[in-house]
This record gives sequence, C-alpha cells and structure tokens, in this order.
Amino acid sequence: MAKKKKRNTKGKIISAAWKLFYEHGYDDTTVDDIVEESETSKGSFYHYFSGKDALLSSLSYLFDEKYEEISEELPENLDTVGILLYLNQKLFFMIENEITVDLLSRLFSSQLVTRGNRHLLDQDRTYYKLLRKIILAGQERGDLRDDVSVNEIIKAYAIMERGLMYDWCLCNGNYSLAQYSLGIMTNFLSSYKCC
Repeated sequence: MAKKKKRNTKGKIISAAWKLFYEHGYDDTTVDDIVEESETSKGSFYHYFSGKDALLSSLSYLFDEKYEEISEELPENLDTVGILLYLNQKLFFMIENEITVDLLSRLFSSQLVTRGNRHLLDQDRTYYKLLRKIILAGQERGDLRDDVSVNEIIKAYAIMERGLMYDWCLCNGNYSLAQYSLGIMTNFLSSYKCC
C-alpha cells in the first residue's frame, strides 16, 4: 500500500509539472507552482527530484502513463502492424497536443548530456514491456517475421519513433507529427511483416 501511495505522489508531481510546463512554459513554471498544482508538499517534491531540471527526464514517465492507458484499449481486430501503428498514433497525437516542441527538445537534450540513467532507453519502462508483448504475440500468430529477434524489432521501432520526434523538434513542430509518422511507420513496419 505504501509503495502505491509513493508512486501516486511522484506521479502527481510529474503530471502537474508537465501540465504547467505545457500551459505556462518551462521557464515560467516554479517548484512552488508544481507543488500547488500537484497538491503535495515541497518535502515530497525534493524527496523525488533535486530541482525542476530533474523533471526533464520524467517525460518518459508521462509517456509510460499514456502507454498504460492505451494498452487497455488496443483494438482486437487489428494485426500486429496495425496495433503498433495505433500505439504510435496515440502517443504522437498526445505529444502534439500536450507536449511543446521546446519541452520535447529539452528531454532529448537532457538525455544526451546526462551522466545518470537515460530513461528513454530503460528496458523496464512500460513502453518496452508493451512493445515486447505485442511483437512476441505477433511472431507467435505469424503476423511478423521470426527470423528477426523481438529485441531487434523493438530497438528499430524505438529508434524510428525517437528519430521522428527528433526531426519534429528540429523542424520546430511545423508539421503534424502523427500524420507524417503514419506513412513512415507503415513503410518501416511492412519490412517485418510475414509474406
């Protein structure tokens, strides 16, 4: 029970922070604003984070919350490629509507210079666990080639998604990330389909 409360407190802080970052911008959001919005305390904030900058790497936590939500609603009538495209589209629509280009850019920047954990690569994230489950089931059903390992497909998929997000940031979000990725990801994933 204590572990769930702990996770909820950290999750409340992260969700509140990213909501405020989106609404007011990163630079105009203070720790006090985050504590007030999350209905937690400064002590709780500093228990989980050394400061506002430490929240940058927590965007992967927010993504994982979205993946948990999406995993509950995956359409059963789609093949594996369809499910992966659905997952990609849901995440990228969320990014377009809830994460600014500046914040996503800061996440990538923080992951490049960090000396600590690179959260985007953490194989224990919900993201990687969900991909593993979907891809393994796809190989077992005969939707996906089995001459390529599950890990290789997961790595390639993650690289494609990060590349698309990175390009979107470089272009300052001047096109629809979800729309553009649909064509790219469809072509990419078709190479893993069984004939």
